[in-house]
Amino acid sequence: MSAATAAAPLAPARRAATVRPVTFGRLVASEWIKLRSLRSTWWSLGVAAAFLVAFAVLQTWGTSTDPLNFGSGVSQSGASFVTGGWFLVQLVVCVLGALLITGEYGTGQIRSTLSAEPRRIPVLAAKLVVLFGTVFAAMTVAAAIGWAGASPWFDTIGVSIDLTDPSDLRVLLGTPLYLATVAALAFAFGALLRNSAAAIATVLGLLLVVENVFSLIPGRFIELAGPFLPSRAGSLVLQDDSSLDAHVMWSEMSDVAALGPWQGWAVLAAWVAVLLTVAAVLLRRRDA
Repeated sequence: MSAATAAAPLAPARRAATVRPVTFGRLVASEWIKLRSLRSTWWSLGVAAAFLVAFAVLQTWGTSTDPLNFGSGVSQSGASFVTGGWFLVQLVVCVLGALLITGEYGTGQIRSTLSAEPRRIPVLAAKLVVLFGTVFAAMTVAAAIGWAGASPWFDTIGVSIDLTDPSDLRVLLGTPLYLATVAALAFAFGALLRNSAAAIATVLGLLLVVENVFSLIPGRFIELAGPFLPSRAGSLVLQDDSSLDAHVMWSEMSDVAALGPWQGWAVLAAWVAVLLTVAAVLLRRRDA
């Protein structure tokens, strides 16, 4: 044996690669890693939380300084003051929901994802679980911060929040539930259309434009279909009792369906379920 051969280091022993099966739990974990590693996720959730908190504080403070309301009480509940910014926040979470799926189609990363899990449907479900859970958790925290920020003016305007009151609890938890569900609605449109601009324009047009146009167009069919539009129905879950009573009175006067808060949210969830079912069928039939 030569000196050069003797001095050569021994080659390290090769270890057998460990191959683990793809499970739904691992899919969820991988989607969570992808979601949290994107700057757009943190920007979107940060802006959404800031809107909710800022609106809670500013609305409560502004009401306390208004001579018309000062010391006379208001019709809204304290929970409604805390969650009043939901209308703006839904715009942000819809963008996040659409980009979660359309971004992968834009970069081509969806091909790698579907190569790891060729069955495809679990991929769609894992993305939905991560999106829904993230938005719900973030908006719950934002609502709690908004409550803390707005509470100094509660006594002045004559409102309070009682977590033993079913109405207050429903509003506080119904707001993040609604926002997470509309994010899922945007995700469903993104899975169908596979284009960021198209998905965002479609879901925002449905939530903001179509519903307002329906209220302006006369016709019995329009009146009967109006209560089953996604935002009009789903937002009932985050309205306090006084707002729900006014909704029931208006529905009875108009002779249209008077949905309860959880019935309304179920209608919104049904929109998501139908769109996702169509998206899942197309995902299995079309190339990525």
